[in-house]
Amino acid sequence: MAETGDNAPAGNGEAAPQQQQSGPQMRILAQFVRDLSFENILSQKGLSGEVKPQVQVQVGLDAKKRQQEHQYEVSTKYTVTSKNQGTDDTLFVLEIDYAGLFHVDNVPEDQLHPFLMIECPRMLFPFARRIVSDMTRDGGFPPVNLDTVDFVALYRQQLQQRMAAQQSQGEQQPS
Repeated sequence: MAETGDNAPAGNGEAAPQQQQSGPQMRILAQFVRDLSFENILSQKGLSGEVKPQVQVQVGLDAKKRQQEHQYEVSTKYTVTSKNQGTDDTLFVLEIDYAGLFHVDNVPEDQLHPFLMIECPRMLFPFARRIVSDMTRDGGFPPVNLDTVDFVALYRQQLQQRMAAQQSQGEQQPS
C-alpha cells in the first residue's frame, strides 16, 4: 500500500521535508520598571475643600534593537496627571517607564517597526495598568484604572507627526 500525506517517501526512501510556514513569533524575555515616580501634590500643598479629580493620561513608546539577534527592548511611558476640576490645582502626578525585552522572529523587515510599536506594548499594557492602579491607591487616591490604549491609533498618530516634522524641515532648508 502506498503512503500518502506529508511524510510520504520522496522516491529515494527518505521522508520528504516538511515545509513549515510559521507566522510572526514573539516571546517576552523580561519585563521591568525602568523608572517610577509618584508625587502627591495634594498633601504637599495641603489643598482643602471639595476635590473633583480630573485625570489626564499621556502615552509614549520607544523601541530599540539589542545586541543579541532578534531581541528588542520596548518601552512604554505613561504620565498620569490628576487636576482638581474647577480650580486646576494638580492633585498628583505619576510617571512610569515600563519596559520589556522581546525575542521576535519571522517578522518581515518592513513590518518590524509597527509590530514592535503595537504588539509589544499591547502585551505590556496590563502590567503597567496594574502598577498605575496600585500606585494611585497606595498614594491615597481612588485607584486609576487606565482605559485600554489603542496602540494602532497611537502608532498612526506618531507617523503623521513624523511626516509633518519632515515636511516642515524640508520646507525650511534653503535650495
